Amino acid sequence: MKKLKVAVVFGTRPEAIKMAPIIKKLDEDDRFEPLVIVTAQHREMLDQVLDYFKIKPNYDLDIMEKSQTLNSITVKVLGEIEPVYHQEQPDLILVHGDTTTTFAAAIAGFYEGIKVGHVEAGLRTWDTQSPFPEEMNREAVDVIADYYFAPTEQSRQNLLKENHQDQAIFVTGNTVIDAMKYTVSDNYKNDMISGVDFSKRVILLTMHRRENLGEPMRNVFSAVKRLALENSDIEVIFPVHKNPKVRAIANKILANVDNIHLIEPLDVFDFHNVMSKCFLVMSDSGGVQEEAPHFGIPVLVLREETERPEGIEAGTLKLVGTDYKRVYDEACKLLADKVAYHAMSSKKNPYGDGFSSDRILEAIYKELKE
Repeated sequence: MKKLKVAVVFGTRPEAIKMAPIIKKLDEDDRFEPLVIVTAQHREMLDQVLDYFKIKPNYDLDIMEKSQTLNSITVKVLGEIEPVYHQEQPDLILVHGDTTTTFAAAIAGFYEGIKVGHVEAGLRTWDTQSPFPEEMNREAVDVIADYYFAPTEQSRQNLLKENHQDQAIFVTGNTVIDAMKYTVSDNYKNDMISGVDFSKRVILLTMHRRENLGEPMRNVFSAVKRLALENSDIEVIFPVHKNPKVRAIANKILANVDNIHLIEPLDVFDFHNVMSKCFLVMSDSGGVQEEAPHFGIPVLVLREETERPEGIEAGTLKLVGTDYKRVYDEACKLLADKVAYHAMSSKKNPYGDGFSSDRILEAIYKELKE
């Protein structure tokens, strides 16, 4: 029986984390021939994930360059990936989420006449400027795609509102929960966090989005600094993003506070394990909104809107924006009010059960064979 050739294309750390479980399952399944293509839109942080999951790409386009722009990324991906598609002729291209790599890889596949499957399809804020450019990327990919692997029923409903065909939509859960089967360890230790006192309540902070650079980020960091200075029984861990603009603001406001630990970005293994030990997460990340509830950890979302409303509705997330007073007040409430904290920490994670990759493979096989 001829194997189905499935090209898995990604270029950034978050994509790699969420695609890794699918690649692992494809490798183990005799029905499929996986073809791993990385663009390396983000080189160093992508490589950390590839190394951890022991994924060796069939093609590495290595497009990252200094001071790259969204236009330059798009042009390079389109130019580099076309001959790969033309030579390999996969039965299906799988892309993930909402990056520029995702958009460019999908439209290149469309031009080549190859079917496209979108993992984590249907997320929406309905505002193409927030998050930018992610919202436009994922909407465009869903116009291109032939198959939609939606993480939740809400995502499915979003796709139906846009007149995508119901029979092409599969509610699978989110593969990031699958990834945690490979990453979380009961015996975790790391020298990078050896100075953190985990007998105290530890807050994990992440912030990097383009729309939060400048005043929004200064507001949040100032609120976190006040929290740390006023509460000696908390520790703050901030793996600082590589973006020099983020680093400049973080160093100006958060450096030299004894219970705030500015550390280098963590690889997926370290990040999941550090998160699992925390009391609270404050983040503008998308993936963290799905990951932290898996451990029963409340998340304060440092954004004005989120494409993951399921977490808001379930009570695992609270949207707090970037206003100094609101960020400070909401964090104080969870630190001081055990009832409010329990109301969030006890809720069920709406983003999956760890078997999303299996559902995706079964849907692919059924659809392509038919």
